[in-house]
Amino acid sequence: MAKLSEIIAVLDGLLDATSFTDFGPNGLQVEGGSAVTRLVSGVSASSELFEHASELGAELILVHHGLFWDGDDVRVIGARRERLRLLITAGISLAAYHLPLDAHPTLGNNVLIATGIGATPTEAFAPVAGRPIGWIASFDGGGIPRAELVRRVSALTGREPVAFLEGPEAVRRVGIVSGGGGRNVHDAIAARLDAFITGEPEEWARAVAREAGISFIAGGHHATETFGVRALGELLAERFGIEHHYVEIDNPV
Repeated sequence: MAKLSEIIAVLDGLLDATSFTDFGPNGLQVEGGSAVTRLVSGVSASSELFEHASELGAELILVHHGLFWDGDDVRVIGARRERLRLLITAGISLAAYHLPLDAHPTLGNNVLIATGIGATPTEAFAPVAGRPIGWIASFDGGGIPRAELVRRVSALTGREPVAFLEGPEAVRRVGIVSGGGGRNVHDAIAARLDAFITGEPEEWARAVAREAGISFIAGGHHATETFGVRALGELLAERFGIEHHYVEIDNPV
């Protein structure tokens, strides 16, 4: 058993959460009980995830995409009301970390994608509100064929990516910004990279890739953001001696 306050303090410190200008609050979003014996992690806050967590007897849910976002209707009605009802009725806490979990140098989505495809992370890039959240990674030797890069992304994410293979045949350096980072292809172009990996493609991505001579690979918003929250849950389980379950909610986006 661990104290909720201690877990949140570790998360906030480890991810340097307060230093990011984000699109919603990072950290504890809904407070439940003070003690935690079982943790559930998942990509996005949803009623389906909350129901699974309740069935598993979790006291804390950890997500990448939380309940509250800038510009949303702040009223507690509709889907938000139901989600909050599920949490409060079950006494479950909710913690969310967005950009801090993308950017982290060992537990972040982007660095874990890099290592997952056999590349070595070398430097942070792609700033959002003044903080880089993506990573540049390199392949040893003469690089790998661009078709092999697509195969590795597919194997890692469990789905066939959207791929515009307009860059060099040999990929030596690749930029990675998970989720909705399509516009950060411009950062990859500026850095003279051979390829760029993200979650979602913009409509104009193919033309930009062709004109800039860079390969653009979109592995899915959800699929590219499963890695950080799962790793973070495993770390908390080991550090605090609590039980951890990663719950996958199918999402083709």
